[in-house]
Amino acid sequence: MSLSTTPAPARTDLAAPAGSAPRASALLVRRAGVALAAGAGSWAVACAFLGTTPPAGTWQATVVNLAAVAFQIGLIFLVTVQMRTGAIGTGRLARRLLHVEHGLLAVATLSSLMWALTPALYDTGFFFVIDLFWPLSMLGMAAIGVRIAIAGRWTGVARFWPAVAESWAPVTVPTAFLLPEITQYVGAAHLLVGYVALGVVLATRPHLTGARGC
Repeated sequence: MSLSTTPAPARTDLAAPAGSAPRASALLVRRAGVALAAGAGSWAVACAFLGTTPPAGTWQATVVNLAAVAFQIGLIFLVTVQMRTGAIGTGRLARRLLHVEHGLLAVATLSSLMWALTPALYDTGFFFVIDLFWPLSMLGMAAIGVRIAIAGRWTGVARFWPAVAESWAPVTVPTAFLLPEITQYVGAAHLLVGYVALGVVLATRPHLTGARGC
């Protein structure tokens, strides 16, 4: 009689261990990069030519705010990639923070749509509350950018450029109070140097995020 042992087949139906990060596909990262660059670029052009806050109810305000919606959709794609690659960490808290940012961006996008399409609601309490999510979402993005640099899970230029891109609010908001006559140009330039450039990095070098595939 002979004794032999056969290793049990690997289980494929079990969840990933706690702390492990699902890896995004390179295609997802590239698409997010294109969406981010296109959205940020369209908002930059609109701000440069029409201003960041045109008179409410005008066609200029509609154009600028619809361009802002395109930018925010790009940010939603960006946060999705950050979540899928574990950009700020792989723990439960990191995932929850990115889920919160998704929520902030969703409401901020609704605010931009209301600015563009429902001027009759500008003076309502509901609109006032919704509009607060715009600055909150941008402050959240700034914190994420710093955390990505600290975590070091993204590499090369992708590690540090999110902090540059996501400093848009800390740079532009003070400018609006100190030098309001140039705010639209500062905001537009920052979008180009920051978010558009980050989108190009993601679209052309997705492997820096740990994405798999080509």
